[in-house]
Amino acid sequence: MSDRHTSDWDRDAARITARALLDIKAVNFRPEEPYTFTSGWKSPVYIDCRKIIFFPRARAKICELAAEKIGRHVGYEAFDVIAGGETAGIPFAAWIADRLQLPMIYVRKKAKGFGRNALIEGDVPAGQRTLLVEDLTTDGQSKIRFCTALRDAGAIVHHTFVVFFYGVFPGSFETLRRMDIGLHHLCTWWDVLEVCRTHPYFSDSALAEVRRFLDDPVAWSKAHGGIGAPEEAAAKEEA
Repeated sequence: MSDRHTSDWDRDAARITARALLDIKAVNFRPEEPYTFTSGWKSPVYIDCRKIIFFPRARAKICELAAEKIGRHVGYEAFDVIAGGETAGIPFAAWIADRLQLPMIYVRKKAKGFGRNALIEGDVPAGQRTLLVEDLTTDGQSKIRFCTALRDAGAIVHHTFVVFFYGVFPGSFETLRRMDIGLHHLCTWWDVLEVCRTHPYFSDSALAEVRRFLDDPVAWSKAHGGIGAPEEAAAKEEA
């Protein structure tokens, strides 16, 4: 799957973001002991966007690029409210909402079970154009749950933004497109590899194995004990 960067600005923003993530050691390559995602996919790569909250300069630059990307791709007056997905999306939603001078809410993964038993905290965005923000996405499943919760509350949701999109698992864009949701992101694993070509963050052997994964993530996942087809992920999600 291509990284879907559509302009020189997008490509520059992707490289800057990838370099920032590499500098703060948010990028993890572990081909010898693959990571397992909740969807069942096996992967030799893992990105920890939560580390961004600890690094003021990196997070300031990433949030600056995020606000600009949203404006360029969707519009500077396209939204009434920013929604963060629990939990990793909450700080990014707050920073982006501040830059865009918009109110912010957050969406729980499930109702807290006491008090108002609310799924949405802050205010109910009924009739408001809402942007869902999270730190990253692999196959888009969590975005669907959050967007469904927002729509059930009356929000108008057609866009979601993430700092990092894996950009390799089949069906990600298509699943969201069926729900009329556009996915916007700053960078992907392909951008990380591009930066690693000129900066020696990882060994050549690790990079080669990561590239094999990116070239065919379904086969790589299946060969390493993970799921090997999009329908398997969907079945696991429903279980």
